[in-house]
Amino acid sequence: MPTVLVIDDNPAVATALEILLSLRDLRTVRAESPAAGLAVLARERIDVVIQDMNFRADTTSGEEGTALFHAIRARCPDMPVILLTAWTQLASAVELVKAGAADYLAKPWDDMKLLATVQNLVALSEARRELARRRDDESRRRSELADRYDLRGAIFADPAMERVIALACQVARADVPVLITGPNGAGKEKIAEIIQANSAVRTGPFVTLNCGALPSELIEAELFGAEVGAYTGATRTREGKFESADGGTLFLDEIGNLSPTGQMKLLRVLETGRFERLGSNRERQVSVRVISATNADLHAMIRAGTFREDLYYRLNTIEIRVPPLAQRADDILPLAAAFLEPGKRLAADARAALRAHAWPGNVRELKNALQRAALLATADEIKAADLALSALPAPAPEEIDRPTIEAALARAGGVVAQAAADLGLSRQALYRRMEKLSIPRD
Repeated sequence: MPTVLVIDDNPAVATALEILLSLRDLRTVRAESPAAGLAVLARERIDVVIQDMNFRADTTSGEEGTALFHAIRARCPDMPVILLTAWTQLASAVELVKAGAADYLAKPWDDMKLLATVQNLVALSEARRELARRRDDESRRRSELADRYDLRGAIFADPAMERVIALACQVARADVPVLITGPNGAGKEKIAEIIQANSAVRTGPFVTLNCGALPSELIEAELFGAEVGAYTGATRTREGKFESADGGTLFLDEIGNLSPTGQMKLLRVLETGRFERLGSNRERQVSVRVISATNADLHAMIRAGTFREDLYYRLNTIEIRVPPLAQRADDILPLAAAFLEPGKRLAADARAALRAHAWPGNVRELKNALQRAALLATADEIKAADLALSALPAPAPEEIDRPTIEAALARAGGVVAQAAADLGLSRQALYRRMEKLSIPRD
């Protein structure tokens, strides 16, 4: 049963409260002095305290009640406390409410108001206890994950990210391709590292290739290698990423940027483990686990005909979606603490500002914000003004890649104005980006 501790040296008051609370199935524990009340708190689980403000016959100042309240707060910071006051202690009671007391009731009290207040506070205590239990469970699960798996230094506290990392650890030993989806800067490469570190090929190489950082004509050479003269400027034989990753893992970031020819050849490698260097007819055999990642809508690209459906299903044996930072708010402060320079600390208003910010640039934006604040702060304590979050630009439109634009155009039926609105750009900005990426206007 929910339990209420009544600390009052008047037996008649304590008895009246006990009878009243029993009407709502509330158990009452009585204590006749502050010392006795604190002893009860030390040995029993209490949901709500109702305490008198005066325990000495020679004074009505409420000093004893004030001292008791502060002692309770010191021992049980979250304990709801209701103050029973006489008119002479009203000012003291008001001050204690400002200091964190739940409420105060003047004697004689209103029975219905007292019962309603107690029941609300009991519900609050139960909710806090359940929240604490869940946090303990989450902390235990995180510890178990860290003890059992190599998490590559991943920092997380939010259940949403815990589920992502647990799934990554779970599928790590399965020798199947994994597709990691999610927005830029959310931590997709970190998930790929965790998969590699806990896989059967963890001692093998971990090779990465950003498919969006290279022109389409060079991606195939990067993937499969090239012989001398295979393309303009190929003056020496080069080993491709598949050869470099033999016996380990190949992480293909921004997989949506792969050219149609590259997609076809990648599909063949996934099916057979064989490929040819550019400019060569000799087949090579490798054993590579492929992990790919994208922030693009591959389903829309498939509908638009810019991404092969058969390749999608080859890459997507297991899909892991990394949520944006805004959807894992409990990760913000732990990550911020990790990004702080040694000797720096966050003020309370800075922590509040970090929690309130939308983080369109995700973890990458958070890291940049802390680096910026370290330069602007004139003291070791970083304040909200030092973060200047309102001045931080959202990710530049130029970061939007070709597959994302092509998918938006496909959804819009080729109507540039509609695609621009879908991407959050002006029509002129989209035209400039299309021109830079050689996307025809028709």
